[in-house]
Amino acid sequence: MTATTPLVLVDGSSYLYRAFHALPPLTNSKGQPTGAVKGVISMLRRLQKDYPDSPIAVVFDAKGKTFRDDMYSDYKANRPPMPDDLRAQIQPIHDIVDAMGLPRLVIDGVEADDVIGTLAAQAGAERPVVVSTGDKDMAQLVNAHVTLVNTMTDTKMDEAAVAEKFGIPPSLIIDYLALMGDKVDNIPGVAGVGEKTALALLQALGGIKDIYARLDEVADLSIRGAKSLAKKLEASREAAELSYELATIKCDVALDVAVADLQPGSVDNEQLLALFRDMEFKGWVDELQRNEGAAAAEVGDDQPGNPSSEKQYSVILDEESFQQWLDRLSAAALFAFDTETTSLNYMQARVVGVSFAIEPGEAAYVPFGHDYIDAPTQLSEERVLGALKPLLEDAKVAKLGQNLKYDANVLANHGITLRGIAEDTMLESYVLDSTGSRHDMDSLALKYLGQSTIHFEDIAGKGAKQLSFNQIALEQAGPYAAEDADITLCLHQALAPKLSEAPSLVSVYRDIELPLVGVLSRIERNGALISRDMLAVQSMEIADKLKQLEQQAYDIAGGEFNLSSPKQLGEILFDRLEIPVIRKTPKGAPSTAEEVLVELAHDYPLPQVILDYRGLAKLKSTYTDKLPQLIDPQTGRVHTSYHQAVAATGRLSSSDPNLQNIPIRSAEGRRIRKAFVAPQGYKILAADYSQIELRIMAHLSGDEGLINAFKNGEDIHRATAAEVFGVELDAVSDEQRRNAKAINFGLIYGMSAFGLGRQLHIGRNEAQQYIDLYFERYPGVREYMDNTRARAAEKGYVETLFGRRLHLPEINARNGQRRQAAERTAINAPMQGTAADIIKRAMIAVDDYLSEQQPDAKMIMQVHDELILEVAEDQLDSVQERVVALMESAAELAIPLEVGVGSGDNWDEAH
Repeated sequence: MTATTPLVLVDGSSYLYRAFHALPPLTNSKGQPTGAVKGVISMLRRLQKDYPDSPIAVVFDAKGKTFRDDMYSDYKANRPPMPDDLRAQIQPIHDIVDAMGLPRLVIDGVEADDVIGTLAAQAGAERPVVVSTGDKDMAQLVNAHVTLVNTMTDTKMDEAAVAEKFGIPPSLIIDYLALMGDKVDNIPGVAGVGEKTALALLQALGGIKDIYARLDEVADLSIRGAKSLAKKLEASREAAELSYELATIKCDVALDVAVADLQPGSVDNEQLLALFRDMEFKGWVDELQRNEGAAAAEVGDDQPGNPSSEKQYSVILDEESFQQWLDRLSAAALFAFDTETTSLNYMQARVVGVSFAIEPGEAAYVPFGHDYIDAPTQLSEERVLGALKPLLEDAKVAKLGQNLKYDANVLANHGITLRGIAEDTMLESYVLDSTGSRHDMDSLALKYLGQSTIHFEDIAGKGAKQLSFNQIALEQAGPYAAEDADITLCLHQALAPKLSEAPSLVSVYRDIELPLVGVLSRIERNGALISRDMLAVQSMEIADKLKQLEQQAYDIAGGEFNLSSPKQLGEILFDRLEIPVIRKTPKGAPSTAEEVLVELAHDYPLPQVILDYRGLAKLKSTYTDKLPQLIDPQTGRVHTSYHQAVAATGRLSSSDPNLQNIPIRSAEGRRIRKAFVAPQGYKILAADYSQIELRIMAHLSGDEGLINAFKNGEDIHRATAAEVFGVELDAVSDEQRRNAKAINFGLIYGMSAFGLGRQLHIGRNEAQQYIDLYFERYPGVREYMDNTRARAAEKGYVETLFGRRLHLPEINARNGQRRQAAERTAINAPMQGTAADIIKRAMIAVDDYLSEQQPDAKMIMQVHDELILEVAEDQLDSVQERVVALMESAAELAIPLEVGVGSGDNWDEAH
């Protein structure tokens, strides 16, 4: 360390709290909180980058009391106890700091501020000191040699910056803090003196000693309340003096360490890697492993410990090697399989190579479509796929993959029907813990194998210049593709034993998720026919309506503004129209989020206009404009992608297009459904479960009142209204039915009295009365909910009727909001998850029927609780009858499942 190299002193305790409160409550897959760890370590890494030649020491507060507690027994008495989620992150932070080789100081009896102040004083004028903190109190340390740096706000403060920010020099910061006091630390200060008054006193008279020496001058100052201020100061003289002592950072702490000792130690990369893996900091793991790989490469490929030497990956270019692999695959009980393709669009992608693995650590890539300049001679596509076709289509030959639905789809482009899907690691992970980390191969390899994989971007590049796989040199493509197969096999060997520990999860995996892969592949490839002309007309009409709404908004606002700009909208709503602010953004600006506008729309016209505008604009951009662009040029249809491993409850999601979010309540949304049409000679058949989640609630709760209402074929919302409001069934008003419907569905989603009150526009107490009446009439429901919350707290998860689990890492959180959110999820997840299981079972049953009986019909979409088919007109009745029967028998509940069905020339007519 030279005299010109700054010493960097980090206020670890300040960053600990700031990172915890500033960042979202991140957790790893084990439910362990990680947000503060990531925040603090990110700041330290930033400092290492900004001060590469500087020693960096990290200082934390010690446990227990300090000399300030002896001085003033109420010091920090108002501070709440440290949150459990924060306390749990202290040791991991300490461990990572140590592994980074950074000196870590924790001194009993004093605070981190005092240790930093002492070290800064020791450095004196000999070398510059940078104090990294977010604590304003540290400004008192700033001088010609000491600078503050805040990595969270990317700001630096020297003497001039302190004076500019606070209006006083660093030498008066202690006086400033002493006059104002500090509620957080419970420093009393002077009663009645706030920030502005303190600043005015200091600027006019000097420090606290000067102020008390010149009390007779205070009344003449141009300060609000100056006439009585001297009396207040005199009355609080002792408190001011005490506050000065409490606010003063001690700069003469007896330390066992000197500035010269603050040298960096060696970095323990092995320990760092283990800690980052445990926290699941994927990016940092990747970086460490890349660095280690580069270091190993410099030493030589044959050196022990080089990861590449442990794997036997080969690129197959000759007939003899290919035949050897074919023979091995034919004899294998199970093999991992993966395709490499030209596109992620499964309808247009072409396979350019395939990879296999039978034993961990050994894998092969067989390319046939790499066509870059100077690409080596490869086996032909006809030879490779022709030889593999019998194996891939043999249902008795067991295949393993990661997201095999995609591979099945692209193989179909080559006339190959993938059968024998025995294992899928994406689905194994998803069934094991749907609420954990992502289920892509890279994330799973890190989580379950502690291994960082080669990323596609590493070999293909990013952005507009990204290469497609056929353009990537085999020297890079080969190891990447072979690794995919190898990692998939290793993942299966890691996941299968975990899954087998819970027979119910094995059943969900084997009986629901795996069979659904082929079903979804067929639905995706079937696609849906849409009317391009109809959507074009809708787009033009929506554009006209948007212009009208825009003008309407201008008229209300009294001028033009950008309706899509939250900033401009906020200025119009809250400044010009003086509408009350009901919520703010994390940065303190008035919120214009949708839920805020919904609440304001009850009393003010502009928020409703904005909501209408936003809704229509989203419909236009997402559907009427975009759907025609998604029509496949070869099939003339739209082909969505269904995702099995996204929604935590087990529900399917879809993308490109997202079929799950087409609104049905608005006229414009229903018109979009009109654009999904049947071809000539066919009809659209839509079959939808009726009130399935309420029926599941009746079954799970066993409540006799609910069960009887369903068995008697009563309108469940009208029946609930009759019970809750104490009226005869035929005397229930429309408003009472609407309220009962809100209660029925609200309770399913764990809604509180506050939430129900907001939805019904009534007071919280009245909403609570409704809920109490509901539980009084349906006591089984209350008992079920109470028992579910208790079981969830005990086990950490809830289950669907078929054994699917939803883990709830926050169910026992000390933070009330997070715990209550988990409890709401605990109530809803078994119902929503069971509904998801039922529709999936129905899809499998309907697909079996279509495959075995082969009517002129095919499934083309699945949306929430609805199946949509395309059926020949002359077979409509028989197919409809069979589909309804299969859907209604997908589960046996205490009350029967009921399916509503319709048909027509388009989806809207059929629904």
